[in-house]
Amino acid sequence: MNSPRFGYGTNGLADLRLDDALALLADLGYDGVGLTLDHMHLDPLAPDLAVRTRRVARRLAGLGLDVAVETGARYVLDPRRKHGPSLLDPDPEARARRVDLLLRAVRVGADLGATAVHCFSGIVPPTDPGPAPAWDRLADSLSPVLDAAESAGVPLAVEPEPGHLLATLADFHHLRRLLGDPPALGLTLDIGHCQCLEPLPPADCVRAAAPWLRHVQIEDMRRGVHDHLPFGEGEIDFPPVLAALAATGYRGLTVVELPRHSHAGPHHAATSLPFLRRATARTPAAVPAGSGTVPEGSTP
Repeated sequence: MNSPRFGYGTNGLADLRLDDALALLADLGYDGVGLTLDHMHLDPLAPDLAVRTRRVARRLAGLGLDVAVETGARYVLDPRRKHGPSLLDPDPEARARRVDLLLRAVRVGADLGATAVHCFSGIVPPTDPGPAPAWDRLADSLSPVLDAAESAGVPLAVEPEPGHLLATLADFHHLRRLLGDPPALGLTLDIGHCQCLEPLPPADCVRAAAPWLRHVQIEDMRRGVHDHLPFGEGEIDFPPVLAALAATGYRGLTVVELPRHSHAGPHHAATSLPFLRRATARTPAAVPAGSGTVPEGSTP
């Protein structure tokens, strides 16, 4: 049984230069980093991206850190709209800007040897008459990204996000069926999101998600409240969750996701890893992967 490999997200270290953030995480003993492409950390839109990526790759190798590429920067494409434009934008040119960002992220992921490239759907536009057009846009928009990810040998890991079109594990399975179950399509599972809105406990969500699991984010959270909390401030029982992760054989990174606590990022980075290691040491006897199931859900 594998022990989880922990990382910390750079979106929770936004006040640090990237080189300083990576050095901090290596000094603290993290296995890797969730690298959010943003204007302060490997800007995906600035010139000489390939050159800058190679420099980061050398730094990661020198520090012994693995990396997952994350694309959840709030204002990297639009300084006025959080996460805009999205893959669901009614304007084809706007959608193309998000697709271009994801294609850049796949290239960066390939150059860094990333364990996965993360993305999410976005919120259904208020002008849409229902979810069907948004699902069609999402599937069409992701198709070239999945082709690029398959060619690059980097899994694309879509995250169910509360409030988005693709919000739950059932929604992920709906997308998977729409796309014909492409091999490059994987899942980002946020443990806090499971606590927030999934019908089953987080440990059961891990077991149900195991065949598609390519990236994991972790933090504390309360039921029905989408607020990423430091460990111990929410309701999650972490030892069963970490035991379930270990039992699946998942070997990617489990990345601490505290973007709203960046003002105290070094403190939370320093306290999160000991918490997770203590929780891992207290894990109960693991339940084998596949022993818990969750319905894939009906088509939204």
